[in-house]
Amino acid sequence: MSPANPKAPRRFWRDQHGVAAIEFAFIAPIMMLLYFGLVEFCQGYMASRRAGHTASIVADLVAQSDATSTQDLAQVFAIGDMIMRPFPSSQLSIRVSSVTRDDKGVAKIDWSRGNDKALSALGKNTVVTDLPAGLIENDESLILGETEFKYTSAFGQVLKTPITFTRSYYLRPRTVNKVACSNC
Repeated sequence: MSPANPKAPRRFWRDQHGVAAIEFAFIAPIMMLLYFGLVEFCQGYMASRRAGHTASIVADLVAQSDATSTQDLAQVFAIGDMIMRPFPSSQLSIRVSSVTRDDKGVAKIDWSRGNDKALSALGKNTVVTDLPAGLIENDESLILGETEFKYTSAFGQVLKTPITFTRSYYLRPRTVNKVACSNC
Protein backbone atom coordinates (compact mmCIF):
# COMPACT_ATOMS: atom_id res chain seq x y z
CA MET A 1 0.00 0.00 0.00
CA SER A 2 1.39 3.37 -0.97
CA PRO A 3 1.46 6.25 1.43
CA ALA A 4 -1.10 9.06 0.97
CA ASN A 5 -0.09 11.82 -1.34
CA PRO A 6 0.57 14.92 0.79
CA LYS A 7 -0.23 17.25 -2.16
CA ALA A 8 -3.73 15.83 -2.73
CA PRO A 9 -5.61 18.30 -0.44
CA ARG A 10 -3.93 21.25 -2.17
CA ARG A 11 -4.83 19.89 -5.58
CA PHE A 12 -8.44 19.37 -4.44
CA TRP A 13 -8.86 23.04 -3.44
CA ARG A 14 -7.28 24.27 -6.67
CA ASP A 15 -9.32 22.01 -8.95
CA GLN A 16 -11.74 24.12 -11.07
CA HIS A 17 -13.71 21.23 -12.63
CA GLY A 18 -17.45 21.44 -11.87
CA VAL A 19 -17.35 24.95 -10.37
CA ALA A 20 -20.05 26.20 -12.74
CA ALA A 21 -22.33 23.30 -11.84
CA ILE A 22 -21.93 24.00 -8.13
CA GLU A 23 -22.58 27.73 -8.61
CA PHE A 24 -25.67 26.91 -10.66
CA ALA A 25 -26.92 24.58 -7.91
CA PHE A 26 -26.67 27.48 -5.42
CA ILE A 27 -28.25 30.11 -7.68
CA ALA A 28 -30.96 28.07 -9.48
CA PRO A 29 -33.46 27.89 -6.56
CA ILE A 30 -33.20 31.64 -6.00
CA MET A 31 -33.66 32.38 -9.71
CA MET A 32 -36.65 30.03 -9.92
CA LEU A 33 -38.21 31.67 -6.88
CA LEU A 34 -37.74 35.11 -8.45
CA TYR A 35 -39.16 33.93 -11.76
CA PHE A 36 -42.30 32.35 -10.30
CA GLY A 37 -42.75 35.32 -7.95
CA LEU A 38 -42.69 37.71 -10.89
CA VAL A 39 -45.09 35.52 -12.85
CA GLU A 40 -47.49 35.51 -9.89
CA PHE A 41 -47.18 39.27 -9.39
CA CYS A 42 -47.82 39.93 -13.10
CA GLN A 43 -50.87 37.65 -13.14
CA GLY A 44 -52.33 39.35 -10.05
CA TYR A 45 -51.62 42.80 -11.45
CA MET A 46 -53.25 41.90 -14.76
CA ALA A 47 -56.33 40.54 -12.94
CA SER A 48 -56.57 43.75 -10.90
CA ARG A 49 -56.29 45.91 -14.02
CA ARG A 50 -58.92 43.90 -15.88
CA ALA A 51 -61.33 44.13 -12.93
CA GLY A 52 -60.92 47.91 -12.95
CA HIS A 53 -61.31 48.08 -16.71
CA THR A 54 -64.47 45.98 -16.50
CA ALA A 55 -66.02 48.33 -13.92
CA SER A 56 -65.15 51.30 -16.13
CA ILE A 57 -66.54 49.77 -19.32
CA VAL A 58 -69.78 48.59 -17.67
CA ALA A 59 -70.44 52.04 -16.20
CA ASP A 60 -69.50 53.72 -19.48
CA LEU A 61 -71.81 51.56 -21.59
CA VAL A 62 -74.77 52.29 -19.31
CA ALA A 63 -73.91 56.00 -19.05
CA GLN A 64 -74.02 56.31 -22.86
CA SER A 65 -77.63 55.14 -23.10
CA ASP A 66 -80.83 57.08 -22.56
CA ALA A 67 -82.54 54.17 -20.83
CA THR A 68 -81.79 50.56 -20.04
CA SER A 69 -83.48 47.33 -19.01
CA THR A 70 -82.50 44.08 -17.33
CA GLN A 71 -81.94 42.50 -20.76
CA ASP A 72 -79.60 45.32 -21.78
CA LEU A 73 -77.72 45.02 -18.50
CA ALA A 74 -77.35 41.25 -18.96
CA GLN A 75 -75.62 41.94 -22.28
CA VAL A 76 -73.38 44.53 -20.64
CA PHE A 77 -72.46 42.00 -17.95
CA ALA A 78 -71.59 39.48 -20.69
CA ILE A 79 -69.21 42.05 -22.16
CA GLY A 80 -67.66 42.43 -18.72
CA ASP A 81 -67.12 38.67 -18.57
CA MET A 82 -65.31 38.81 -21.93
CA ILE A 83 -63.04 41.62 -20.75
CA MET A 84 -61.81 39.47 -17.86
CA ARG A 85 -60.54 36.71 -20.15
CA PRO A 86 -58.31 34.66 -19.67
CA PHE A 87 -59.36 34.87 -16.04
CA PRO A 88 -62.47 32.89 -15.02
CA SER A 89 -65.65 34.95 -15.24
CA SER A 90 -67.15 32.76 -12.52
CA GLN A 91 -65.05 34.74 -10.03
CA LEU A 92 -66.26 38.13 -11.33
CA SER A 93 -69.16 39.99 -9.73
CA ILE A 94 -70.53 43.11 -11.41
CA ARG A 95 -73.07 45.65 -10.22
CA VAL A 96 -74.29 48.79 -11.94
CA SER A 97 -76.46 51.37 -10.19
CA SER A 98 -77.97 54.77 -10.81
CA VAL A 99 -77.38 57.20 -7.95
CA THR A 100 -79.17 60.55 -7.59
CA ARG A 101 -78.48 63.24 -5.04
CA ASP A 102 -81.74 64.81 -3.86
CA ASP A 103 -82.36 68.46 -3.04
CA LYS A 104 -81.29 67.82 0.59
CA GLY A 105 -77.88 66.52 -0.49
CA VAL A 106 -78.58 62.84 0.23
CA ALA A 107 -77.39 60.40 -2.45
CA LYS A 108 -79.79 57.49 -3.01
CA ILE A 109 -80.06 54.53 -5.36
CA ASP A 110 -82.62 54.96 -8.17
CA TRP A 111 -82.10 51.43 -9.50
CA SER A 112 -79.44 48.78 -9.21
CA ARG A 113 -78.65 45.49 -10.92
CA GLY A 114 -76.03 42.84 -10.17
CA ASN A 115 -74.96 39.79 -12.16
CA ASP A 116 -76.33 37.52 -9.40
CA LYS A 117 -72.95 36.71 -7.85
CA ALA A 118 -71.32 38.31 -4.80
CA LEU A 119 -72.43 41.86 -5.69
CA SER A 120 -76.21 41.80 -5.58
CA ALA A 121 -78.50 44.67 -6.49
CA LEU A 122 -78.96 47.45 -3.98
CA GLY A 123 -82.48 48.38 -2.92
CA LYS A 124 -84.20 51.45 -4.28
CA ASN A 125 -83.68 54.53 -2.08
CA THR A 126 -80.69 52.96 -0.32
CA VAL A 127 -78.53 55.82 0.92
CA VAL A 128 -75.05 55.91 -0.62
CA THR A 129 -72.56 57.27 1.89
CA ASP A 130 -69.25 56.62 0.17
CA LEU A 131 -69.52 59.04 -2.77
CA PRO A 132 -66.47 61.27 -3.11
CA ALA A 133 -67.15 64.84 -1.99
CA GLY A 134 -68.16 67.24 -4.74
CA LEU A 135 -68.76 64.51 -7.30
CA ILE A 136 -72.36 65.50 -8.00
CA GLU A 137 -74.51 68.42 -6.96
CA ASN A 138 -78.12 68.33 -5.75
CA ASP A 139 -80.59 66.91 -8.32
CA GLU A 140 -77.80 65.33 -10.38
CA SER A 141 -77.28 61.64 -11.01
CA LEU A 142 -74.48 59.31 -11.97
CA ILE A 143 -73.89 55.70 -12.92
CA LEU A 144 -71.90 53.61 -10.49
CA GLY A 145 -70.11 50.57 -11.93
CA GLU A 146 -68.62 48.13 -9.43
CA THR A 147 -66.65 44.91 -9.79
CA GLU A 148 -65.32 42.35 -7.39
CA PHE A 149 -62.92 39.68 -8.62
CA LYS A 150 -61.58 36.84 -6.50
CA TYR A 151 -58.07 36.09 -7.78
CA THR A 152 -56.81 32.60 -7.02
CA SER A 153 -53.10 31.99 -7.38
CA ALA A 154 -51.89 29.62 -10.08
CA PHE A 155 -49.37 28.42 -7.50
CA GLY A 156 -51.67 27.41 -4.66
CA GLN A 157 -48.80 26.74 -2.29
CA VAL A 158 -47.76 30.42 -2.26
CA LEU A 159 -51.11 32.21 -1.87
CA LYS A 160 -53.47 29.77 -0.22
CA THR A 161 -56.43 32.15 0.04
CA PRO A 162 -57.89 34.18 -2.85
CA ILE A 163 -57.23 37.91 -3.09
CA THR A 164 -60.31 40.04 -3.77
CA PHE A 165 -59.93 43.02 -6.09
CA THR A 166 -62.76 45.56 -5.85
CA ARG A 167 -63.16 48.54 -8.13
CA SER A 168 -65.75 51.32 -8.43
CA TYR A 169 -66.25 53.86 -11.21
CA TYR A 170 -68.58 56.84 -11.22
CA LEU A 171 -69.70 58.29 -14.56
CA ARG A 172 -72.25 60.93 -15.39
CA PRO A 173 -74.98 60.05 -17.89
CA ARG A 174 -73.99 61.36 -21.32
CA THR A 175 -77.25 62.11 -23.12
CA VAL A 176 -79.82 62.49 -20.34
CA ASN A 177 -79.87 63.78 -16.78
CA LYS A 178 -80.76 60.36 -15.38
CA VAL A 179 -80.57 56.92 -17.05
CA ALA A 180 -83.84 55.10 -16.40
CA CYS A 181 -84.21 51.35 -16.10
CA SER A 182 -87.60 50.07 -17.21
CA ASN A 183 -87.71 46.84 -15.21
CA CYS A 184 -84.92 46.99 -12.62
